[in-house]
Amino acid sequence: MDLPEPTPAPGEHRNQALSAIVIRLFAAISITAMFACVKLASDRGVHVLESVFYRQLAGIIVLIPIALAGPGLAALRTERPWAHVSRMVIGMVAMSLNFLSFALLPIAEATAIGFMVPIVATLLSIVLLKEAVGVHRWSAIAAGLAGVLIVVQPGDGHIPMLGAIVSLTGVAVTAFVSIIIRKLGETENPITTMFWFSLSSMVPLGIAMLFVGQMHDAHTWGIIALMGLFGAFAQLGITWSLRLAPVSVVLPMDYSSLIWAALFGYLIWDKWPVPATWIGAPLIIGSGLYIALRENRLAKLRDQATARS
Repeated sequence: MDLPEPTPAPGEHRNQALSAIVIRLFAAISITAMFACVKLASDRGVHVLESVFYRQLAGIIVLIPIALAGPGLAALRTERPWAHVSRMVIGMVAMSLNFLSFALLPIAEATAIGFMVPIVATLLSIVLLKEAVGVHRWSAIAAGLAGVLIVVQPGDGHIPMLGAIVSLTGVAVTAFVSIIIRKLGETENPITTMFWFSLSSMVPLGIAMLFVGQMHDAHTWGIIALMGLFGAFAQLGITWSLRLAPVSVVLPMDYSSLIWAALFGYLIWDKWPVPATWIGAPLIIGSGLYIALRENRLAKLRDQATARS
């Protein structure tokens, strides 16, 4: 007869939540540092597809120990290989566009526009998944779109229009990827999805490297190595934080990326975000955070209703 597991004391819950927040904050810093390295590498002539290749290679290296420490290598098996291939193709387009946006735009502005993903994902869920969205989320979507217009300021010229278009396209494709991941999540472990994304992407990226791969000086290789390392840290931190606390607890830490991006932009490129970014970014962050937390609350209510029925 199995004995019930002891219920954690309130203090243990608080300690776990605090640990999750600190780890997620570390992940936010790491992912911002990764994009700073992408931009630095681009400045030194590294092709975007090279950066994506080394980022994915680092992902494979870090996910195997995560699987071994957690559910085991059996968790990496899948019965939906073609679904993962579809996710990989679209995910590669999204990642390449996102990396290119950081090469073309100031790091803070690229980060702010990237916060649009949950907003665009909500719009796509209405069209593709036929999800019902009420006035609250429609208002959040409108606020987020207004924030983007303030940050981008079409026609003003304070950021390159090509970079803005690439960044917004990357946001749209990334949001579409999130819909695919949501469907995959119905049967697949998150570690399985991440692992097969990284592994399967090695095929097209390996072919691309035959054309864009090149030798670099020691300094540039160091930047590439740091990019992969920070990307692995970010992936590990995101996964680990969600084991300790729910999304609603750790999600707000993701938006600290704008602070780190502003600091990196100033310290490395001597470029501080323009006032419009500080005005528009809170609208984007607030709307994305509201949508994510509201969806989390609605999911809990649906689970409770299912449990009662």
